[in-house]
Order: sequence, then structure tokens, then C-alpha cells
Amino acid sequence: MKNAFIKTTAVLLVSLTSYMAKAQEILPLYPSAIPNSKVSDVKESGANTGVLRGVTTPTLEVYRPDKDKATGTAVVIVPGGGYSVVVYQGEGINTAKELVKKGITAFVLKYRLPDNATMTDKKIGPLQDAQQAIKMVRENAAQWNIDKNKIGIMGFSAGGHLASTAATHFETPYIENSNNTSLRPDFQILVYPVISLTDSLAHKGSRENLIGKNPSVADITLFSNELQVKSNTPPAYLTHTADDKVVDVDNSIVYFEKLRHQKVEVEMHIYPKGDHGFIFRHEGWMEPLFGWLKRNGWIR
Repeated sequence: MKNAFIKTTAVLLVSLTSYMAKAQEILPLYPSAIPNSKVSDVKESGANTGVLRGVTTPTLEVYRPDKDKATGTAVVIVPGGGYSVVVYQGEGINTAKELVKKGITAFVLKYRLPDNATMTDKKIGPLQDAQQAIKMVRENAAQWNIDKNKIGIMGFSAGGHLASTAATHFETPYIENSNNTSLRPDFQILVYPVISLTDSLAHKGSRENLIGKNPSVADITLFSNELQVKSNTPPAYLTHTADDKVVDVDNSIVYFEKLRHQKVEVEMHIYPKGDHGFIFRHEGWMEPLFGWLKRNGWIR
């Protein structure tokens, strides 16, 4: 009887833990109409696989640390996927759970994928969602026990392009912002990021999905984020592998150099091997990141 009770209790605890891990707020990103949207037949899919397609309704999923661990820091997580899918589970939710352990409130962004069928201007759709996420977190900081001056953005691969776009284009609002809320992330964390859309560096799939097969020079320049760095660009943490065969490590290197020359604080960790998506194979990859966050006072 005693053993049966222990086994039953263990099962209940596992079930409860599993439930609590899933019992997060999922919030609509926009309070009313989604800007820059068109009615279409595109439907979202992939929830059962953790890799989402056809995203047209953006959301923020909130992961909150225990109150006694909370640091007041928040991070908006932008999963990658070449602007064709969103690697929501692997790069989004899994990362959020690790950040929460360090007292960070994590927000996983499910952003709209650029598509002429669903957007009036597909080039700015993802950026609108990233800006809205920063705005939403900052305007509701007190509700989530967040310091409104400690809100960062973290992106992977094409999500790194979107995160670095948010970090370099914040002076131009692409959303309604009548409150003049700051859209500037306080820091940026970029993991094997697409940075440049130039011919020599661009991940061709990401570039084509965002700005089209035959983009103008103006659009290439605007969305090549190494060309948009200024002295007020947020501090950055970059990590990549030298043998990345999908997104050339020179994306991170050129961004590092532009930030350094503008005297923006930047730290970069380049691993010799691991290829694209190395986080799934490189145990402990977040430890240098946590060190950087601690040195800068964002975690304890």
C-alpha cells in the first residue's frame, strides 16, 4: 500500500510539473486589428511538431521565474527558420525555460512569416511584430515584475536577423506608438544570426523570403543590419561556429566589427565546430552567455 501511494504521488507530481511547465500565458500581440495584414486562406500548422508554418496571428508566450529568483530582466526570444518556418519549440520554448532558471522573464515571440498573400508589405511584417513585442513588454513591465530598462531581445538564425533589425531600426516605428514608448531593446543576443542581406553574405533563402527574389539596392541596404549600426545600438552578445555551412560566420564577424567601431559594447564567442543549429549539439553553450549577462548586471 505504501509503495503504491508513493508511486501514485510521484506520477501526480510529474503530471503537475508537466502541467505547470505548459501553463504559461499566451497573449495576442496586438490589442485589436493586426497591422499590415490581408485576408487570406493561409492557415497556421505545425503545432504538433514545434515547427510552425503559415503564421498569420502573432502571439507572446510568457515564462515567468519564481518571485524569489526574479531579476527584473526580460528577454523577447525570436526563434529562427529562414523566414519560412518558426522553430518555436527548439529555439523558443526550450530557451525560455533555461532563461527562467536564471530569474529572467522570457517571452517567446510567434511572429508573422513574410508572405505577399497575407501582408500588404511583407518586408516589414516581422519587424512590426518584434517592435510590438518590445512595446508590449515595456508598457506592461510592472504587471510582470520587470524593470522597463532591462528588456533584451534574443534571436536565432533568421530570428537573429529579426532581432538585430529590431536593435538597429528602433528609431523608426513601424507600428502604432502614440505613447512614444521606447522600442529600443536594452541588449541583444544573437545566435548564429543572419545579419547581412548583401550578395556576398546573405542566407539566400532568408533574403528571398523577406525582400523578394529581385530586391532593390535600397531594400538590401536597409535590411543589412551591419550597415545600420550606430553609437546608440544596444550592447550585443554574439555566438556562432566557424564551420557554419548555412549562415556564414562572417555575418557575426562583420556585425562585431561594426559595433566595435561605433564603441558599442559587444562580446562574441565563436566555436570551431558545430555547424548551423549548434545549440542542439553543444551542451553548455549558454554558460558564456550567462557570464555576460551577470557581468552586465542583468542576472545575479
